[in-house]
Amino acid sequence: MQLRNIEYFVALARERHFSRAAAACGVTQPTLSAGIGALEDDLGVRLVLRDRRFAGLTPEGEAALPWAQQMLADRAGLKEATETPLGGDISGLLRLGVIPAAMPVCGTLVAALRQLHPAVTVQIQSLTSREIDRALSGFEIDVGITYLDNEPLPDVIAATIYKEHYVFATPGHGPLAGRGSISWKEAVAMPLCLLAQDMQNRRILDSHLHGIGLAVHPVAMANSYAALLSMVRRGGLSCILPHTYAQTIAFDPDITLLPFDKPAGAQAVGLVVPNRHPSSIMARVALACVRSRQFHRAMIEIVYQPVAPTI
Repeated sequence: MQLRNIEYFVALARERHFSRAAAACGVTQPTLSAGIGALEDDLGVRLVLRDRRFAGLTPEGEAALPWAQQMLADRAGLKEATETPLGGDISGLLRLGVIPAAMPVCGTLVAALRQLHPAVTVQIQSLTSREIDRALSGFEIDVGITYLDNEPLPDVIAATIYKEHYVFATPGHGPLAGRGSISWKEAVAMPLCLLAQDMQNRRILDSHLHGIGLAVHPVAMANSYAALLSMVRRGGLSCILPHTYAQTIAFDPDITLLPFDKPAGAQAVGLVVPNRHPSSIMARVALACVRSRQFHRAMIEIVYQPVAPTI
């Protein structure tokens, strides 16, 4: 049984398309198909449903996939361990999945990582919390940053980075300009743009509003805070944001930021790494970084500061 054929199988399960899987593996489509066929012969079962195109995995393929992913991850871990002498400089690629709400803290994390391990390269993907769960399970990322208390991920080691609370963003020259704060009832009565409901931040917000007897009916939805802020700046809409974004727009004259007069409960956001032994070098590097004193000092300066109204 060749690991290369296992790699073809995992790539096809991930890409769900023969041509894309072949391109990801750097081979031709016939080579990939032949490799998967050889793997099926080795195992004595059919792994892939084929028509003219990829039609899914068989039940046997679904059962085999986690083991195939584990084998490839073990190979990568073995290679990492032999390439990094004990006490030597750590290098390699750290694959990080981050919920959109936590994107503003990525710069601080990368800066701390560069201080501790200058030879480590970071690859950041914007993922929902559910996508982070799947990507960790599938060995597609090394670590994630997501909510820790609400819909907690199973079988992970977690380290809190900060506690999230909400701020209200509204057009800088709109009817709320000059206000010092806003109530939740006033906020939901405004024309709003919010995250879509497949995003955990939105589900947390909806739950909070339900708990205080309110509901929200946004005019527009998106899965990107860049899109939401564009609609505040130019679309005449308002938005309920994580306070981490306040730092990125604090001096924007087109946006007024207001704290809520009765803040919602803060949500813990943190790093999650798979609870595996042995853990990958990159998982240990990321966990040690977010637990370091210098990282927490930088985070205090950036996201722990209370948000004052911009008037």
